[in-house]
Amino acid sequence: MPLEPLLPLFHRLNREHFEGALCRGHQPLLALRWSDGRLRRTAGLYRRGPAVAPPFGREIVLSKPLLDPLPREATESTLCHEMIHAWVDLVLKREEGHGPCFRQRMEAINAAQKRFEVSVRHRFPVPQSSPRWIAICPRCGRQTPYRRRMSQAACRLCCDRHHGGRWNASCLLRYEPATEDS
Repeated sequence: MPLEPLLPLFHRLNREHFEGALCRGHQPLLALRWSDGRLRRTAGLYRRGPAVAPPFGREIVLSKPLLDPLPREATESTLCHEMIHAWVDLVLKREEGHGPCFRQRMEAINAAQKRFEVSVRHRFPVPQSSPRWIAICPRCGRQTPYRRRMSQAACRLCCDRHHGGRWNASCLLRYEPATEDS
């Protein structure tokens, strides 16, 4: 589906699922835009900071390359997902990624309507590139492909199994360059 203006969709979702909390009057509390084409691996993002979208200091950006060929429901779902991040930040004044407040609002929105489904991770088709690294767990030997090395990343399986779900240095991943056949 061709891209549509985001502001009318934002206002509708704000009324239906956020009790109008993401606006002051008719003015959104954040900037809203389609990406300039560089956002290719994620469908959308919410970001904040002093240099972000002045004078707002926060914005929602949706991926033009990922969402353009998909049905409208993909845009609604992604925008709503990012609006939940904004709501947690602006209304609840909490700093959490996909934590309990996010998940609770996501579940309430999914229960209240059936047009689209909000999820923590999208399942849209993303062009895959070859991994540059293979991360290896020193405890279980599990190998996972990565595009870039992640500092202090640990094997979730081993942290869950041996340390009650808490990060532990004994599960710190070791990285090796990926080969053509990995």
